[in-house]
Amino acid sequence: MGVFVFLPLILPLTAWPVARLAEQHLHPRTATRLLTVLAVVLALCSTVCLALVMVVGTAQLPGNPLPDGWSDPEVRAAVPYDEVVGKAAIPALCAVVVACARTLRRHGRVRRRAHLALAGLRGTEVAVLPDAVPYAYALPPGGRRSGGVSRAGAGRGRVVVTTALLDRLRPAERRALFAHERAHLAARHDRFLLAVQLAARANPFLRPLRTAVAYTAERWADEEAARAIGSRRTVARAIGTAALVSRGTPLPTLAGLAAPGPVPRRVAALLDPAPAVHDWPPVFTAVGLAAWGAAAGTAVSAMSSANAAVTMVLILHAATPL
Repeated sequence: MGVFVFLPLILPLTAWPVARLAEQHLHPRTATRLLTVLAVVLALCSTVCLALVMVVGTAQLPGNPLPDGWSDPEVRAAVPYDEVVGKAAIPALCAVVVACARTLRRHGRVRRRAHLALAGLRGTEVAVLPDAVPYAYALPPGGRRSGGVSRAGAGRGRVVVTTALLDRLRPAERRALFAHERAHLAARHDRFLLAVQLAARANPFLRPLRTAVAYTAERWADEEAARAIGSRRTVARAIGTAALVSRGTPLPTLAGLAAPGPVPRRVAALLDPAPAVHDWPPVFTAVGLAAWGAAAGTAVSAMSSANAAVTMVLILHAATPL
């Protein structure tokens, strides 16, 4: 394997330029999908290589349950500086697993509690809560029965909004709010947000992509809301008003009109003409070159992790006594 086993750990750096340029120059739908795919693949590759290095480090520990042959010099020689990086990979991978598990648990807990709180309300797509705290967010569907929440009640997404926020919006701005949240539900933006959140937990170098997707997902919903109600300025006013009074969403993996982030940039984008839709950015542009650079880095990361995994399996198979 050699030093190639370490490449997927640092190749997420190749996606930094496109993370910044995509949110500025691509249609938000294209940017969200592109950045999410890059983040997930890069995170998986880096985690695989971290696990391979951890196996070498674990095999060196006294009393470990692994076969004795896995600690042979031939196996350790596959990883440079195996004594240091092998043992360092053990707490690093444990930290990744714990961080991802906490993110998943918190995401699931908040969703279950929200569905449980809405179980007694009328079964419509919009749930208006008599709360003095202004907020609104898109609650994605839940697939399981939990407490008093029936499968039917948890099986669909709902727009959650409080009377405190509705009272601060004009009728046209309310329509923009509902169109925005419905766009989040229709495109299942919670999945994109959760994916990049987990990717950033797996590799800190992917945090710029998480930040970018949090912004582009909101911009995607902004554009869908503007198209639905036919007024970009109304959506911009609704965003500005909600951002001033709302506390945002209860979780980074849930989307909402006033989600934390660069609200002035969203408003400015809505005051400009609608962005052009491209499945892939033009090659001879800054964002196109950045996208191809990130794609190349992702491809190298995938090949390096696959090569390292196959090599390690062959080495461990040869070192395991029959």
